[in-house]
Order: sequence, then C-alpha cells, then structure tokens
Amino acid sequence: MLKKGEAKVYTEYIVFNTKKRRELIRITDKVKQAVKNSGIQEGLCLVSSMHLTSSVIVQDDEEGLHEDIWEWLEKLAPFKRDYKHHLTGEDNGDAHLKNLLVHLQVVLPITDGKLDLGTWQEIFYAEFDGQRPKRVIIKIFGI
Repeated sequence: MLKKGEAKVYTEYIVFNTKKRRELIRITDKVKQAVKNSGIQEGLCLVSSMHLTSSVIVQDDEEGLHEDIWEWLEKLAPFKRDYKHHLTGEDNGDAHLKNLLVHLQVVLPITDGKLDLGTWQEIFYAEFDGQRPKRVIIKIFGI
C-alpha cells in the first residue's frame, strides 16, 4: 500500500512538425527515455496526442503493415471535399475521422523501471493533417 507522498507523476512533451500531411513516426525510444528520466519503477505511461487530427498507436514496425494501415484508414475515412466540417473553412474532416478509428492515446505498463512492451510492439505517432506544429504528451504515474 502506498504511503502519502510516495506516488510520483512525470511529464514530457514531444513536438512534431511533419514535412508531409500524413506520416507515421516511431517514437518508442523517446517514450522509453522519458520513462528512464522519470525514475518511476512501477506504474503506467500515458502517451497522448494533443490534437484531434493525429493519434498515438502501438503496432508492429513493418513497412507492409504500415501501408495496409494507411489503405484501411483511407478506405474507412477517405479524403474528400464534401465533409460538413469543411463548411467551417477546414479541409481535414478525414483526419478527424481517422483519429476516431485508431484513438488518441495509449496507456502502457512500466515494470522494473522500463516500458513493458511485447516482443513486436512499437509506439508510433500517426499524423493525419501535418505540416504544422503539434505535440504529444507523455505522462508517467507510479512509484
């Protein structure tokens, strides 16, 4: 049982400004470093996009699978000009829908001071409407 003052919280941010509108960026090493920097031995690590047109996902780092993911997302939420959201002057309705499909964030375990990932699990930032500054928050809770 925790005693008062034992639990810790640690925060880091990653900033992106992608060259392309759509990119998948592996961020596993940055998250692992944040866990190390936190000094937390047992807990949880939240990795969350701070924007509604990007996501954080856990997947295999295999190029064919990445292409399959992009094709699947485009099939379910294609870029098109007639989204009602575009009546606001935006052109990123599809990016919002893609975010809904793969979610905004992930929560990962920390065990013995390390990110506790499965054999093929890698963390990715998925950008659906890039070419401008965006952030991801890494929030680590534990003891």
